[in-house]
Amino acid sequence: MALEWVVLGYAAGAEAIMLLFLTLPGLDALRRGMVAVVRSALKPLLSLVPFCLFLLMDIYWKYETRPTCDQEHACTPAEHLRHQKSIMKSQRNALLIAAALLLYWFLFSVTNLIVRLDQLNQRVEKLKRQD
Repeated sequence: MALEWVVLGYAAGAEAIMLLFLTLPGLDALRRGMVAVVRSALKPLLSLVPFCLFLLMDIYWKYETRPTCDQEHACTPAEHLRHQKSIMKSQRNALLIAAALLLYWFLFSVTNLIVRLDQLNQRVEKLKRQD
């Protein structure tokens, strides 16, 4: 299952880098090209949503089927430590899922705002030329 988390981490990193390039001031020449790249990448990146839901169900399944130590001395210290590590990994992976989904939403929103802003600027220029 580690490969899935690596893929999700790389996808979240790519989303963060694209979002950074779109929102940095002073990169107007680069922004036009980045908008085209991001708009073409948004549809394939949408596959992250069901992938994240699958990974979230996996975390839930691991949580539901974990061994429990009902009595104080029922688990050895090694089992208790392994259980705590598993919980920490699950929490980390849940944060990665949330970050990937949130970054996708930000990327989608910022891209749409930039496209809308460019359209409005073109309208303003067109109206100025008509006057």
